[in-house]
Amino acid sequence: MRQAAVFPASRILLHVLLAVGSLLMLYPVFWMVFGSVKPTAEIFSSVSLLPKTWFWDNYKLGWNAIPRLDFGIFLRNSFTISFLVVVGNIVSASLVAFAFARLHFTLKSLWFALMLMTMMLPSQVTLIPQYVLFHKLEWVNTYLPLTVPHFLGAAPFFVFLMVQFIRGIPKELDEAAIVDGCNTFQIYWRIVMPLCVPAIITTAIFSFIWTWDDFFSQLIYINTVSKYTVPLGLRLFLDGSGKSEWGPMLAMSVLSLVPSFVFFLTCQKYLVQGIATTGLKG
Repeated sequence: MRQAAVFPASRILLHVLLAVGSLLMLYPVFWMVFGSVKPTAEIFSSVSLLPKTWFWDNYKLGWNAIPRLDFGIFLRNSFTISFLVVVGNIVSASLVAFAFARLHFTLKSLWFALMLMTMMLPSQVTLIPQYVLFHKLEWVNTYLPLTVPHFLGAAPFFVFLMVQFIRGIPKELDEAAIVDGCNTFQIYWRIVMPLCVPAIITTAIFSFIWTWDDFFSQLIYINTVSKYTVPLGLRLFLDGSGKSEWGPMLAMSVLSLVPSFVFFLTCQKYLVQGIATTGLKG
């Protein structure tokens, strides 16, 4: 007879600690989800996680809370910006990374070092110069400051990620493609890009989530309520006078998590593969 597997006590303890830690990390999410179906008066007056009264009208009230606007407008605006940022980061990061990983040009190492230095530069340092530039271009209160820079390689983290991945692709494939008559762009498009799918998916996931959750940049550049995104739309539920609508706000917060959650679960295996192979190669 096959003997049953014996797990050491240390391994069992480790799993118990991980489970407890996971529950502690997820508790705020559970509190938000159950709070979204509680009456506003019950959210802070009851210590019970489960609601005494299931108040589903919070979702209807939150969706139509803004006069002449529904919350779907904010979702659509966030989708528009996030989609453009994802496309911009994938296109620009892959092109720049291919150049650093495969091409030879003057001061290549210096330019790569300067690009890495920009990753260490706090965004607050460049905030005012960028705002002045976009103001002179009359881009303030539009989505251009939030999207156009990403088409110009303004995401050094993703460039570095893809450089490390492309360096792990054998150069013999490039040489074989040259023998077959491919030029530089064809090597990039037909050879390198199909092999970079895990890194591309990783870039897309992080770009989408970071843009979807971004509040500060959107607050700086967007002034019109009809152009607000989800983070700015949720801010409208908070009233400095203490009359905040917590129930509807929590309901819309739950809805705002759904796109990121679905997108992450759909591409999770590619995310793990992209990060793992990038760490091993290069």
